[in-house]
Formats: sequence, structure tokens, C-alpha cells
Amino acid sequence: MITRQTQVQLLVFLLLSAIGLSYTGLRYAGLGRYFVDQGYVVSADFVDSGGIFEGAEVTYRGVPVGKVADLQLIEDGVQVDLRLRPGTQVPAGTKAVVANRSAVGEQYVDLLPTRDGAPYMAAGDTIPQAQTAIPVSPTELVVNLDDFVTSLDTEDLAVVLSELGTAFGDGAGESLQQILDDGDVLTRAALESLPETTTLIRDGEIALNTQREVSGQFQSFNEDLADLTSTLRSSDPDFRRLFANGTQSANELTDLIRRNESDLPVLLQNLTTVAQIQKVRLPAVRQILVTYPNVVAGGYTVVPGDGTTHFGLVTDQQPPICEQGYEGTDRRTPAETEPRTPNLAAGCTLPEGDPSSVRGAARAPRPGEPGAGGSRTAGSRATGSRAPSLGESDATVFGDYDPASGRVVTADGERLSIGSTNGAQRTFGEDSWQWLLLAPLSR
Repeated sequence: MITRQTQVQLLVFLLLSAIGLSYTGLRYAGLGRYFVDQGYVVSADFVDSGGIFEGAEVTYRGVPVGKVADLQLIEDGVQVDLRLRPGTQVPAGTKAVVANRSAVGEQYVDLLPTRDGAPYMAAGDTIPQAQTAIPVSPTELVVNLDDFVTSLDTEDLAVVLSELGTAFGDGAGESLQQILDDGDVLTRAALESLPETTTLIRDGEIALNTQREVSGQFQSFNEDLADLTSTLRSSDPDFRRLFANGTQSANELTDLIRRNESDLPVLLQNLTTVAQIQKVRLPAVRQILVTYPNVVAGGYTVVPGDGTTHFGLVTDQQPPICEQGYEGTDRRTPAETEPRTPNLAAGCTLPEGDPSSVRGAARAPRPGEPGAGGSRTAGSRATGSRAPSLGESDATVFGDYDPASGRVVTADGERLSIGSTNGAQRTFGEDSWQWLLLAPLSR
């Protein structure tokens, strides 16, 4: 007869056996799919299985979310069915990678999302082969490693190892420690200056963008600079001769200036006078430069080189010459050569608009006057105007300077003799100090 204690033991054994069988059936035999929700299945197409197997774990961002349900051969690879747990949300476009947990294998499928949020994958969706990857096969890894080792030059490798031994050998510990310590200080300083560094990087982008926009100008500048340097390089012999002979030439020039140091100021002063005269007569000088080439060109037509001379004379006085204003001039024949005081007041006095003497001196512009000028009486400026007095404020008077007599004749005929010791204040007023510079020109 079975005792009560034995019955209890048998009952406990049967209960434990039932629990164990149930767990085994649900966990390993897959019987749970008939009783509980098993989630949903999505597929992933791989070029090769990569060592994956049925029942392998499926992870999403490293967290287990399912198992490999089945593997099927397809035309261009292997299709792996992934059974995901209920409630698992995997964004569409996720990548599937066969990975190894260790060097000995333990493959699993890792799902790597490319974005967050909806839409999510649903039952029956497939991850295309372009978004899947498998690990490098051991055979390929060994072959690549062998190729790498074979490509190394043993002599160079020996030199590298020897230098590394020297660098990290005895006595280098303190130096390495100093490098590490200084690197730590540098890192802390960089962290403390992080805002300034960020600002520098941001502003540096603006500067670099500007440089990119003007890159064409820099390229043109570099090309021009290359042309310049090429020219200088080709002129190297000339530069060498210049440097070799330049010292002697400079010494000779210095000696020339020293020997003529008393004459050079006078020359420069005279040139200043000539330049001032030309300055107020620039329109006339310009007209000479325009007319002179035509005169020279016309001269070749007079003597064409064939033994003859070609020229014409205009005998008709049209328009007639101006005679009014010359009545006070005594006429004399060419045979009368004795000195005689000239008539300084002679000049055409016809009114403006008269057709006579259209090219007379009265029509010529005076220095400093714009335009061609109008009709003038002898010894005067434009009709109806007068020469400003030397005492007037801001008045500029033009005159002809006679270096022989040291006198200046103004446009109204007044003769001036300005000395360097008196009269400057009366003549120049507040600008009398300028005579300190002008006085040498009158000597």
C-alpha cells in the first residue's frame, strides 16, 4: 500500500515533469505558437547566409527582438525570415547585418535603423539585398591577411621594429611620460577654450568660403606671378651684370652730382621756370603736338624726291588783313636797318566778329585763359576786362619774364622789378613768404 508521503512525492514529481515538458515544448519545440501571439515575420535578402541559422537571435540596436524563423534559397542569394516579437516597431528602410558575437562565431542578425519614427515595417515586408551585409568569411579573411603579410618588406619591417625599440627603449620612459602629461594639459586648455575654438571654426568657414569665391582671382594672380618670375629668371644674366656694374655706375653718378652740385640747383630752377611757362600754355603745346605731324607730312609733298618742288601761293587777301590799330607804327623799307624803338601799343583793334585778321595775334589765347579768346586791343587782355591789380586778394597775374633785365611784363603792359629784399610784402601780400622760393629764379 502506497503511503501518503509517497503519493505526495509522486504528485510533486508529476507536476514538475509537466512544467518542464511544457517549458521545453514552448521554448524549444515551438508549441507556443499554437497558444500565444508569436509576433510578425519580415524577410531580409542576403547575398550569402553568412553562417546564420534558424533560431539565431535577432536584435534591434543591440536589444533582442526576435528569432530567425527560416532560411530559403532565392535566385540571387538567401532569404532569411525574421520573426519579431509583438509590439516591436522597426522603421522602414532599416538595414540588416549578419554579425558575430565572438571570434568563434555565434552569428545573429542585427537590425540597424537609418531613421526614427513611422512608417514602420509590417508583416511580409522585405529588406532588399542592397540594405543587407554579411561578415567577411574566414577564408577571405585568411587570404587577405596572408596577402598583407606577404606584401611587407622584411628588411623595412626590421628597420621599423629596430627604430621602435630605440624610441621606446631604455631612457625613453620619462620623455613619453612628459609627452602624455603635456598632452593632458593641452587637452584641458582646449576644453577650456572650446567656445572660442567653435567660434573660430565657424568664422573660419566664412573666410574659407570667401577664398573659394575669389579662387579665380587667386589663380589669375598666381599665373601672373609665374609669368613675372619666369621673366625675372630669364633676365638673370642682366641682373647679374647690373649688380656687378651698378656699384661703379652709382659711384660715377655720385661723383657727377658732387662735381656739379653748384650748377644742379640752377638747372632745376631753370627747369622749374620752363615748366611753369609750359603749364600755363598747355593748350598751345597740345595744339603744336597735333599740328606738327601734319606739317611734317605735308613737307614731304613739297619735295617728293623726283627733282621737282610742289607748292602753292595764295595771293588773294580774303579775308582782308587788319590795319586798324597799327596807325602809330612808322613804316620803313627793308633797307632801313638802324635801331628804332618798336611800337609796343600796335595791335588789331577791330571789334569781335569782324572778318578781318581771323588768325591774328589778337585772337590767340593768353596764358591761363581757356578757349580761343576774343578780340583784344593792343597791350590788353580780353575786351572789356582788365588785368587784376597785384594788391588784389587771390589775384593771379601772368606775365613774361625777361631773364636779361630781370623784369616781368604783365598782360596790361606794366613792367615789374621784384627784388628779394624789398617790395615782396606790397606785391604778394600774405603770400610774400613765397618769394623766398621764387627769388632765385629772378637771378
